Amino acid sequence: MADAWADIRPRLAGLAAAPAADEVFGSLGHEWLLEPPLSPGELAELEAQLGVELPGEYRSFLRTAGRGGAGPGYGLFPLRRIDGSWQWEGDGADLTLREALAQPFPHTAAFNPADGFTDPPDEEDFASEEAFTEAEDAYWARHDAVVFAPEHAIGLLYLCHLGCALREVLVVSGPARGQMWADDTADDGGFRPLLDGDGTPLGFGRWYRRWLDAAQPAA
Repeated sequence: MADAWADIRPRLAGLAAAPAADEVFGSLGHEWLLEPPLSPGELAELEAQLGVELPGEYRSFLRTAGRGGAGPGYGLFPLRRIDGSWQWEGDGADLTLREALAQPFPHTAAFNPADGFTDPPDEEDFASEEAFTEAEDAYWARHDAVVFAPEHAIGLLYLCHLGCALREVLVVSGPARGQMWADDTADDGGFRPLLDGDGTPLGFGRWYRRWLDAAQPAA
C-alpha cells in the first residue's frame, strides 16, 4: 500500500507544468498541489476522534500522498487540526457529520429524498401575491426539511465540491463502504453511486485516478 500513490506527486507536477494547466476546472484553486501526508500518529488520532477506521484507499492516500489539495472539482477537502480536533475544510465539508461517520449509510442504490414532492406553487393559482409568497415559502420549507435532512448524510464523508453545491462523497460505513457517491440534492437529483465505465462502483483510488487521467490531455 505504501507505494500505491508513489506516482501521484510526479504526475501532478507534470500537469502543473503543462501550458494548459490553468484551464483544468478547479486548478486555479488547488494549483496541482497536495498538502503533506498525515503521520501515523495523526491518522490514529483522527480515526480515534471519528470512532471509525477510514476506507483503505483513502486511508493510504492520507498516509502516503497527502491530507488534501489537488483533486476532482475544486480539490480534495484538506484536513485541519483545530484546537485538537481534526476536521475537513472546504465548501460543503461541514456537511460531514463527524459524530455519525461510524453509523452505516444504508443505501446501495441511488435514491432521491425529493421524490414524491409535487411541483412548487404556481403564482397564477393565487388571488394575491401575498398568498402566493406564503404558499411558496411553506412549500420550500417542507421541501428543504426533507431533502436536506442531516440523516441522509450518515456514514458519508464529503470530499469535494464540483460547483453549484454539487458534491462527491466517500461512504465510510455501511454496505457501500469504500464507494464514491454523488450528492446532487442541490439539483433535486438525490444521491447516486459513481460508476466506472463498466458499471462497477468507483472506489476512492479509481475515482482519483480517473480525474488525473481526464486532466492529462492538458499536458
